[in-house]
Amino acid sequence: MAEPGDIRRRLLGRFREVTAERVERIAAGLLALERGSGPRPEVARELHTLKGEARMMGFPGLSRVAHAAEDLLASLGPSAPGDRLQALLEACDAIPALVDAPPDGGEEGRALAERLQAMVAAIPTSTSTPTSTANEVVHPESFDSGLAPVRPERSEAESKGEAYTQDRLRDATASRSRRAPTPPPSRAAGACAPPALPAPGSAGKGRPNARTRLDLRTPTGSIRVDVDRLDEIAALAGDLLVEGARAKVRARELGVLLGRWGRLADRAAAVAERLRADGGDALADRIEEDVHLLRSDTFRFLRGHVDAVSATHGQFERIAERVGSARLIPLGGILAGFPRAARDLARESGKEVECAVEGGETGVDKAILLALNDPLVHLLRNAIDHGIEPPDERARAGKPRAGRIVIAVRVDGDQLALTVEDDGRGLDHGRIRAAAVERGLVPAAQADGLGERALVELLFRPGFSTRASANELSGRGVGLDVVRRSATDLGGSVVVSSRPGAGTRVTLRVPQSLALMKVLLVRLDDDVYGLPAADVEGVGRVDPAAVTDVAGVRAVRHRDRLVPLVALGPLLGLNGGPRASRPLAAFLAHGADGAAVLVDGLHGEREVAVKRCGAFLDGARFVSGGAALEDGRVALLLSTAAIVRAARNQEPAAIPSASGPRRLRVLLVDDSAIARETEAALLRALGHEVEEACDGEEAWRTLAAGRFDVLATDVQMPVLDGIGLTRRVRASPRLARLPVLVLSSLAAPEERRRGAEAGADAWLVKGELDPEVLRATLDRLCGAER
Repeated sequence: MAEPGDIRRRLLGRFREVTAERVERIAAGLLALERGSGPRPEVARELHTLKGEARMMGFPGLSRVAHAAEDLLASLGPSAPGDRLQALLEACDAIPALVDAPPDGGEEGRALAERLQAMVAAIPTSTSTPTSTANEVVHPESFDSGLAPVRPERSEAESKGEAYTQDRLRDATASRSRRAPTPPPSRAAGACAPPALPAPGSAGKGRPNARTRLDLRTPTGSIRVDVDRLDEIAALAGDLLVEGARAKVRARELGVLLGRWGRLADRAAAVAERLRADGGDALADRIEEDVHLLRSDTFRFLRGHVDAVSATHGQFERIAERVGSARLIPLGGILAGFPRAARDLARESGKEVECAVEGGETGVDKAILLALNDPLVHLLRNAIDHGIEPPDERARAGKPRAGRIVIAVRVDGDQLALTVEDDGRGLDHGRIRAAAVERGLVPAAQADGLGERALVELLFRPGFSTRASANELSGRGVGLDVVRRSATDLGGSVVVSSRPGAGTRVTLRVPQSLALMKVLLVRLDDDVYGLPAADVEGVGRVDPAAVTDVAGVRAVRHRDRLVPLVALGPLLGLNGGPRASRPLAAFLAHGADGAAVLVDGLHGEREVAVKRCGAFLDGARFVSGGAALEDGRVALLLSTAAIVRAARNQEPAAIPSASGPRRLRVLLVDDSAIARETEAALLRALGHEVEEACDGEEAWRTLAAGRFDVLATDVQMPVLDGIGLTRRVRASPRLARLPVLVLSSLAAPEERRRGAEAGADAWLVKGELDPEVLRATLDRLCGAER
């Protein structure tokens, strides 16, 4: 039989989590009490339950603090005096730490309990209310410890509460076997947090390990899963999804092969008829019987195989969907502390603010969850400092003295729309113009002509602020540019709308998950690129007669508005643009902006597993990731935000060649399909024409049949490796002067020496490959004089 100490140690982690969640609910209820709409019985019940649980787990110090907080809560009058309520909120901040303190609470626990008790003692008897709340509370499901009670010395009031606690735990234990555990309560109303705003990157502070673990609940209980492990499973699920699609392609190819077999069987049957005509009836019968059986078995196998592949692919899709859903974390993890933080920040600024959270239960990818913390912090600070007016000013304007900030979250397709809205003064266009002129962002002569959209764009400029001097909240010019950069890095957008005197709304739109993404695959020559399907408003042909010029920017009308027109090939430096008289265009939308992007063709819509590009394309403009396709190719995924910005500015190609518009013809040799696709994409982004080979022998045959400006080869390959290929090139009179560039994962000096002895002109390490270094190397090897 387990000892009580062993049980306590086993349950301590669970107790810590339950206490943190309970404290969040207590703090949310206290904030509601301060607004005059608080559920006092619910707060009292949570405190009472916490006191009993602390005693059962052997934390008498924490139990005394909870008991003192109960008494102080009971003493609050209808107006909820601020000093007592503030003391209760500060107790909420301190309680989670008491779980890791000595059982008696240590010096800090004793001091906190004494402070709360002193505040209760200072209240006149006529205004106090009974401290016992046992008659008000119902029996909520709670932490089931399974421990015999630890019985330290306690007051009479504490003893009165113990009988209730024992009964409640017995009820909870008995009912636990009859019903599934209820999901954790929504934290949309707010929660306990340190008085300051959550530090950047501190999502989920109120819940231990909220950033690294997930609670997965079932009808039978819950398990704790490391999020990084779940990320690995999600990546494998994405790979399975691709493999399932490849299996469907192979099934179609098998159908084609068996169709050829069917035609061959028909010819065999015709031969059998001729044999029968020549008197070979027995042989003809055997041939016809064998052909019939083989054809029947073949197509029976094909039908079964196709059905099995389709069923397997469907299962892979469900696995990927379920794993993707499981790795979504409720946004309440970072939103819980914002109502309390907004209240405290507003008090420091001499303002009154009520902050509400809507949709905190909405799930979001862990990576996005962590990336959203800093933008939300900046938006909340801006709303309090720049938006919400002081109470007297609001009263003169006919508004409630307390400002209101609403943080709302909703799912729109596979996008997450997160809105921070205040009912403050709105954007002051005059102050924005003056600040832009003062900071040298806009000439004074042009400032008066700036429209609302241009003024909003100024807010996102790094270093911009309408405040003349910095304070603790703002004025340092760091804020909305961080918000936009964070959203853009996630493939999202930011939109600001405002009404003078009525408030400001900032809406962030980001993907709900980064593991799987629906993309529209477009074709440039024979290469495939992906555009986020959520950003594609439509596709269609562009009539040259419909193209117009607006202030030097080519544009076309789509959905009753003019959008800039740009050809994707020249933008990426891959080709000269579509050659069709009515080229195909994908119409993109990014926030309030959009663009029509000309492509060579479409390759369909897919849900793909997104992969990071790695060192090959790290930092490459327009590229946000990559995805393996069912035909073995790798599609580079493009950033809508970067394309739309380039289209508006009619910017040149991503990586212009430093040596001019000359286009090199490169033979790229690598046995790894993924490495070859990535290297080819990088070379094409530099503006060069690329032909590919999968080993040295194939490359040697290709060199013999054509003319190339440079050979780029891997070293370790089957059949003929890169060193052997280089030796053959140097031994050939026709190819002896062909520049040879080695692209290898090998970096040891002896390997480089082998390459130099074989005749290689340069050696670049794949893991350290940089676009600028590659361009400079090609310029050196294939200068303009060649």
